[in-house]
Amino acid sequence: MTLISRTGVCTMALAAALFGASPAIDVSGNYVEARTADVFTGACFANSEVQLVGNLAVFGWQINKGTWNGVSLDGLKVAAAVRANSTLGDVTGETYPVRAFLIVDQKANLVQRRALREFAQKMTGDLLQDIVREEALPMTFTVEGSSIHESRVTFSAGTLAEIRTRAIQEGDHTCGHEVPWYDPLAKTDHAMAAYTLENRFDGSPTKDLKAKWSSPLKRSAFVATFHLTE
Repeated sequence: MTLISRTGVCTMALAAALFGASPAIDVSGNYVEARTADVFTGACFANSEVQLVGNLAVFGWQINKGTWNGVSLDGLKVAAAVRANSTLGDVTGETYPVRAFLIVDQKANLVQRRALREFAQKMTGDLLQDIVREEALPMTFTVEGSSIHESRVTFSAGTLAEIRTRAIQEGDHTCGHEVPWYDPLAKTDHAMAAYTLENRFDGSPTKDLKAKWSSPLKRSAFVATFHLTE
């Protein structure tokens, strides 16, 4: 066999190995978020809230199956609460700086907790770059129904944070031309606006985010699925 043919065989073998290798990141599951301003609304309502509310949010992920750089994240959860400088998603304002409180699944080991942090930051761009505190808490994420988009979703992180949603109904329309006014705060495959039954964060009013809120009964949530692979 000539040198050229040996090189060709090695090149094809290497290419096959690379294309056949599993991705370093392959994570999928469900996502929920709730803000302190409507995300499904009309222009008149959005304009009445912008720069006044909507700078606070809680959001979380349920990882049904996933690997992050060799670390299994199957069945784990991660969440964050954020306080922005102004209304999240408003392109006319100055959102940053944003302070974040990260919550990782108490069931995760130290390596998995680091992977969950990296995952959450990857999914939200630079929204979680200033994490002022991180805690490991027992977490729940339940979907009552066959599809997250048409179901009641409940998320909790100990007694610190809670989100409860239901699907948008006809009676939730006020002006008749509501639309998803903002995009979700994280990367998603398919997201739908939802009605917020509970949006609560019991943080310290003097430490951490310097914020504590309860903002129920608004059209302020998104529910979604996600799948990230690299």
